Amino acid sequence: MALQLYFHPFSSYCQKVLIPLYDNGIPFESRIVEGPDSPAGRELAERWPMKRFPMLVDGDRTVMEATCIVEYLDLVHPGPARMIPADPAEALETRFMDRFFDNYIATPVQQIVFNEMRPEAARDPYGVRNWRGMLDTAYAWLDRKMADRTWAAGDRFSLADCGAAPHLFYADWTHPIPAACGNVRAYRARLLEHPSFARAVDDARPYRAWFPLGAPDRD
Repeated sequence: MALQLYFHPFSSYCQKVLIPLYDNGIPFESRIVEGPDSPAGRELAERWPMKRFPMLVDGDRTVMEATCIVEYLDLVHPGPARMIPADPAEALETRFMDRFFDNYIATPVQQIVFNEMRPEAARDPYGVRNWRGMLDTAYAWLDRKMADRTWAAGDRFSLADCGAAPHLFYADWTHPIPAACGNVRAYRARLLEHPSFARAVDDARPYRAWFPLGAPDRD
């Protein structure tokens, strides 16, 4: 039975999972969640009461959370593009950088976007300033980190880059990466050239009008 992936192409966390699937040519059935009342939305809710995606179904096994799905694929459906290094120290750095992109890039971006989706009276300008400040701090830290690296955890593409690609993609739309962070801007450009991420970006193009802050006319 083919893997089933419950996802939406415009979601950064879903793109994080699509990258290793595409990199390794792993076949899967697309179960696109087009709303809570869609067939895939109802199936998702039956399997996972939190109703969050992506969710991977592999026979009688259900795997939730993007990072866990990428690790599961690397363990159970390994391909030529391994996402977790064999060396324990390199694996630890990979997992740390993965958490950095989820917690300090994706989280503030989501909070800024969610704030824009609220009714005007319910918006939180103070919170948005703090989230933008976190992004500035994260960009500056990452710029120093990437000074001597090609990829997030070193010289090879890994789990960390699977998250970095979509998270930095949308972060630059939300709070542009400053010119002073040239290493981060160059890294984001390299990620956009990675074939599997480029494919995920193209998959999501029809949904760009949904971006609450307005998708820029680039990328």
